[in-house]
Amino acid sequence: MTDSHFTRRTLLRYGAYGAGAAALAGTAASWDRLTGADIPGRDDGSLVVATLGPAYGPEAIRTLTEGFKKVHPDIRLRINAVQATDWSDFFAKILTQIAAGTAPDLVYVATEGVQLFAQRLGVALDKWVKRDAAELREYFADVHPSLVESMMYEGSLYQLPVEFNAADMYLNSQVLKRAGAGFPAADWTRDDFTELLRDMKKSSGSQFTPYFWTNRLWGGVVPWLFANGTNLLAESKAPGGAWLWDGFYPSAQRQGRGGGFRWTTPQATDARVEESYDYLASLIQEDLCTRPEGGNGQNLIGVFSTGRVGVTPAGGFWAGGLHLAGMKPGSFDVQYFPRWRTQRMQFGAAGYALLRTSKKQDEAWEFIKFAARRDTLMRLFETNQTTPARRSMLTADRYREIGPRHWQVFYDTLDKFPDTGPIPAPPQVAEVEQVLLKHTGTALSSRRSMGPALRRMQSDLEKAMERDV
Repeated sequence: MTDSHFTRRTLLRYGAYGAGAAALAGTAASWDRLTGADIPGRDDGSLVVATLGPAYGPEAIRTLTEGFKKVHPDIRLRINAVQATDWSDFFAKILTQIAAGTAPDLVYVATEGVQLFAQRLGVALDKWVKRDAAELREYFADVHPSLVESMMYEGSLYQLPVEFNAADMYLNSQVLKRAGAGFPAADWTRDDFTELLRDMKKSSGSQFTPYFWTNRLWGGVVPWLFANGTNLLAESKAPGGAWLWDGFYPSAQRQGRGGGFRWTTPQATDARVEESYDYLASLIQEDLCTRPEGGNGQNLIGVFSTGRVGVTPAGGFWAGGLHLAGMKPGSFDVQYFPRWRTQRMQFGAAGYALLRTSKKQDEAWEFIKFAARRDTLMRLFETNQTTPARRSMLTADRYREIGPRHWQVFYDTLDKFPDTGPIPAPPQVAEVEQVLLKHTGTALSSRRSMGPALRRMQSDLEKAMERDV
């Protein structure tokens, strides 16, 4: 988590899978072969934790290894920062390590991979959570239940979330002032958002883009689907989970919780999905935003900080990123995603998954607990490169030097909008996102192409969801 890696980290936080989705899909299809337990491994006796290299620099690794050694001097720890271009590439490399007999004990996994790992390679944490309930009570009291539920699969808990990012809306203060516009209210609507973009456009030059968004699962079209009361895949809750909710959360917070999310039937041709695409197409037609770009959004920090982009969806990670890019407190701010039929928003979270191939599962559990401790996360997330899963870490002191003024939005996206949920990420997520990205670009190329593109998306999603990963 060093400054020199910020540009790549921006890419990673913007969404989990990119060009490497096909590689992951192909590798995951061969999972049975890759997980052969009879392949000899090279084991030096250490507990091995695999993390995404660009997000975990030397300082972060030192923080974890030295801190864990103080708590557990009897457990040798090795953290492998796997260099990968995105989450897809990272997961594919982990599977290659498994095939080579060098599987780690723990893998840092984002929402996009939770169900994939849980279904095929993860170990449920239920027995340890129940055993250490007294020790964990403080953790769960500090973490929103929506984050925990996003780490559950078919009634069991597979990860303790340590960070998350919701798709809130960042606004450039210079551009707002230039347009003569005030900071939007918390309950602003889609129509308010459209009028703001129009005001920005009128007051700026030809090189200015009022709204910029990237074509990916997190922060792409999905937030607009959520706001319009729909989703890419039919969403429901798995049964179970009462053991966790009854044990750690008061009745008001466990109301409506289940055993994790289920994303099933594709609904790309649903009227509200088409309506969402039509709205985005109208913004493009008015020249209020560009066609959604693929790739990594690598240049977005620069164009936003210099006032060439007015508004963009991003999470708490951008607060640290804009500060590193030289933006001063007050030069940008953040607000909730605008309301449409609902003001439900989307997030992605991350934590450590324990692999079934591990012979050190009890030691791995001790690391999972250590990594979720408040003092650990305070040292790890000093530069606001993400949103901590622990509510108590979001304070005025944390954001005083870097902004934004409305930093409370980051956690209040969960606290004040309890139906805010994770991006749709079934075990087939790699193929699902590939389909989404491909057909979204086509659907928004012209209003005439939208209907046919969404029908093709529906057909391809149905095929993807029928496949067993």
